[in-house]
Amino acid sequence: MAGNNFTIGWLAGQTGCKVQTIRYYEQIGLMPVPPRSPGNRRLYGPEHADRLAFIRHGRDLGFPLDAVRGFLDLSDNPNHPCEAADRAAQVHLKDVEERIERLMALKTELKRMIKQCRGGKIADCRVVQVLADHSLCLAGEHRTAGPQLPD
Repeated sequence: MAGNNFTIGWLAGQTGCKVQTIRYYEQIGLMPVPPRSPGNRRLYGPEHADRLAFIRHGRDLGFPLDAVRGFLDLSDNPNHPCEAADRAAQVHLKDVEERIERLMALKTELKRMIKQCRGGKIADCRVVQVLADHSLCLAGEHRTAGPQLPD
């Protein structure tokens, strides 16, 4: 790459981020739109790579895009107090702890279903019975452990 200008393919390769994701981040305003070459190719600089690394790290930690946007806004104003960042991290931690609790309940229920299955015919399969009748579960907490369809 000449100077500090990188193509989107190079940036994607360096960060492990898909080209489509980088374009999406530009569309929603998380990444600044880069200048273009005379051949109309996007040209990224080190500041783009740093910002993308920030976004990716936030996403790797499970923060939703809106929270990442908030952190980016805060990082663009380094002299402001960090109370908002602390609050966002605390809210996210609470969500993670609740999700872990639901997943642990789900794990317990799955182990129980598998242990009770006798390996005979489907008509007697405990796994299928529990899937068909939610009242056979020990607790309903696991019901929200994964993606849900609208009621």
